[in-house]
Amino acid sequence: MLGFLIGLLVVGLVAGALARLLVPGRQHMSIAMTIILGIIGSFVGGFLGYVLFHQDPSAGFLQPAGIIGSIVGAVIALLVWVRVGENGTTV
Repeated sequence: MLGFLIGLLVVGLVAGALARLLVPGRQHMSIAMTIILGIIGSFVGGFLGYVLFHQDPSAGFLQPAGIIGSIVGAVIALLVWVRVGENGTTV
């Protein structure tokens, strides 16, 4: 169980950091928010993978397709976060 949580945090950090590098502009997020972004991205990527390809995570935890799906999901989640943040802040 502890290994799963550590793996979740590491994959979340990597996916969130890569998503922040891929999305243009500056995002004001802490490291904790970057990890949460990556974890949300993992769920979004896993859901999209299941819907599009009818694959589930039964083949294992760390797979290249799962990590790529996590990054794609994190980019989608970050784009939604940036878009909602733009609408929420009026100067």
